Amino acid sequence: MSIVRRHSGVTVKPTIEIRDLTVKFGSFTAVNKLTLDVNPGELFGFLGPNGAGKTTTIRVLIGGQRPSGGTVRVAGFRIPDEFEKAKAIFGYVPDTENHVEEFTGRENLDLFARLYNAPLSRVDELLGKLELSEAADVAVRSYSKGMRRKLLIARELLHRPRILYLDEPTANLDAHSTELVRNLLRELGKDGVTVFLTTHNMEEVEQICDRVAILCKGELVECDTPTNFVTQNATRLVNTTFERDGEVIRESLDLDLDDQRSRLAGIIQDEKCVRVHSQEFDFEDVFLKLTGQAYA
Repeated sequence: MSIVRRHSGVTVKPTIEIRDLTVKFGSFTAVNKLTLDVNPGELFGFLGPNGAGKTTTIRVLIGGQRPSGGTVRVAGFRIPDEFEKAKAIFGYVPDTENHVEEFTGRENLDLFARLYNAPLSRVDELLGKLELSEAADVAVRSYSKGMRRKLLIARELLHRPRILYLDEPTANLDAHSTELVRNLLRELGKDGVTVFLTTHNMEEVEQICDRVAILCKGELVECDTPTNFVTQNATRLVNTTFERDGEVIRESLDLDLDDQRSRLAGIIQDEKCVRVHSQEFDFEDVFLKLTGQAYA
C-alpha cells in the first residue's frame, strides 16, 4: 500500500488507491492500466470526453463493476472483495435522481437516514445547509430540477461519509445554488472528506479542484493541479489590431516564438496600433490540447 506525504509534513495513506486498473467488455477495453492516488480531504476532478472510461472507473469504486485486472483499495479495503466493509463510508451522487416522488423532501431524507442508521437530527441540518427547509414538507414531485439535485446531495451526506463521489454536482443549479454547493464541497474537504467528482464545467474544475486527472480512451493522460495544467500547457498569445493605409488588420502572435515577438515589436513601432491584448488560456483549452477532443 502506497504512502503519500502531504504538504503539512504529515504522512498519510491515500483514501483511494488505484493500481493498473483494467476493465474490458469483450474485446473492448474501457479502462486500460489506470493508476491513481486520491488523498484524504482532497477535492479531486476526474475528467474526460464521452467514452473515456470515467463512468466505468466510478462504477468499480462504488462496487457496481468488477475490474478485469489491477487492484483498487478504498480506505484500505480492497474492491470488490471487501466492498461490504467499504460501502458504509462513501456517498454517491449520480447524474440522475431516484427520489420517492410522493414523499416530501423531509420524508425522503428520513427514509434514508434510517437506512443509513444516521441520526434523524441530520435531516434538518442538511435541509438547512442545502436551503431546502422551506420546501421540506412539499412532495418531491413538485420540486424543480435544482431542488431535486440538492436533495440528492443532502441524502448522500446523511451518514457523514469519508468519501463522496459526485457526477456533475452542480448540474441544473442556478448561480446561487451552484456557489452554495461548491462552498459545501470545500467545507467537506477541510473536514477531511475525500471528494471525487466528474463535471463538464471547466470553471468548476478551476475553482474547487485541488488536483485533476484527465482520462482519454481509457488511459490516464495526465494528473496535476489545475494551475499547473494551465501554466505548463498555456500558449502565450497576443491579439493585435492596427491600421495600414486605411485598412484594419488583426493578427494573433505567439510570444514563445522569436520571429513573432519581433513582429509584435515591429507592429507597435511602425504601425498605427489600435489594440494589443493577451489571449487568455483556460482549463478548457488545456483539455482540448491534451485530449484533442471537446468535452461533450
